[in-house]
Amino acid sequence: MAAERFKIRAIGNLESGRQMMSGNEFELEVARNVNEERLWERLMRLARIGESESGGVSRLALSNEETCARHLLIQWGAELGLTIYTDDISNLFFRLDGADPQAPPVMSGSHIDTQPNGGKFDGAFGVVAAFEVLQAIRESGHATFRSVEAVVWLNEEGSRFAPGMMGSDVFTGRRNLVDCLPVRDAEGISVAAALEETQKSFRSVPRRPFGFPVSSFIEAHIEQGPRLEAANLSVGVVTGIQGSRRFRVRVTGEQAHAGTAAMVSRKDALFSATSMIQAMRRKLLAGQLDLKFTVGLFEIYPNAPSVVPSSAYFSVDVRHPDDAVLEDAGNLVRELCESNRGSCAVEVDEIAVSRSLEFPQEMQQCIRSCAELLGIPSMPIYSLAGHDARQLHYHCSTGMIFTPCHAGISHSDQESCLAGDLTLATRVLAASVSNLANRRSSWTSTRSNRNTRVQTSAIRWLFETFAWCIRMSRAPDPYMP
Repeated sequence: MAAERFKIRAIGNLESGRQMMSGNEFELEVARNVNEERLWERLMRLARIGESESGGVSRLALSNEETCARHLLIQWGAELGLTIYTDDISNLFFRLDGADPQAPPVMSGSHIDTQPNGGKFDGAFGVVAAFEVLQAIRESGHATFRSVEAVVWLNEEGSRFAPGMMGSDVFTGRRNLVDCLPVRDAEGISVAAALEETQKSFRSVPRRPFGFPVSSFIEAHIEQGPRLEAANLSVGVVTGIQGSRRFRVRVTGEQAHAGTAAMVSRKDALFSATSMIQAMRRKLLAGQLDLKFTVGLFEIYPNAPSVVPSSAYFSVDVRHPDDAVLEDAGNLVRELCESNRGSCAVEVDEIAVSRSLEFPQEMQQCIRSCAELLGIPSMPIYSLAGHDARQLHYHCSTGMIFTPCHAGISHSDQESCLAGDLTLATRVLAASVSNLANRRSSWTSTRSNRNTRVQTSAIRWLFETFAWCIRMSRAPDPYMP
């Protein structure tokens, strides 16, 4: 069914688009320049870096595998004649200059880090699609008014360093770099140490300050759910992202002999932790069909078969599109852990809070109109997963494009997409980015506090720029393109 879906559209609808909208020749030309074979080949080359025996990908943030992937992207950028930048948290930027290089750019991109034994397309598709858009614009032979940039955000997944969205959070000022540097992975390696090691490989790439002005951002991403495939559609216009609250819980008991310690006197951290989890599952999910409750990380110590565990450590992830429901559910986590700790002690740390959001109607309309221009049917769709676009939403006008993955499977080596679906979504992205990049003025959101955010970002950008200029004046290794 899906194969028939993209065969029909890829052959027929770009031609109908030519006839329908002769006044949008640039968007049509750029969309036509999107090359399915090139897009797929790049995705498969990227997927080989960190490839697992089962066909998945393990490419964690700031790992050797991710460093190799960065080298590949920089090679592609150099081949396309793009200007390449990084920043102090190792986000990567690939810039195609527009007619007015001083105008805030249009950005598109995603992330290249994965979950352990994750999929080939989560994040990677958005990055490779952004590269394809830059090449399609260059092949058109015309410059856009605004510069266009492909961006690779650091540590979106949070699978090595928690929480995720680290690169986009720091760029937009929602977190400070100094707060991220002490975070450690399971091996005890800090973000600071991993960053230093990664940055050794890219000393010649110039750094930019955080928070510089951006006109708009569009992230292309696989849906990670089953709705588009069920609707037999290749493109979803994302309306918003549901909120989440994330916790880490540490339970401390007392190590003892499994054969001699009396049951009534034990301080078993594992039993206490599982009591907490079951209590949360019962209470949080009661009557809440749309609430998502997940314990995805669980560790015990000493993890020996003949020893009563002295400590347990686990994650709690709560999500819901209604902020009021999310607030109430999240507030129960600490209460339920405390009331079900038994004879053990418990510490609950909330590490991240993200409220539900709606993307600007203007951005949704732009994407929807570009899909119509190309004759590609689409549907509105709400994101149940978090993305870097959430953070960019508070910095500039932001939108998202979804494309299906088979059966909605993601964060898995079984993650699968069709080349035709990815191509159609990339064509809509190409037309949308081209449209935005030729607008002389940036949109302002109808949100009441948008102006305050923009002013704060501008002030922060000035300070970052000043610090950056001082640092660059002392840099011993200037960039030579």
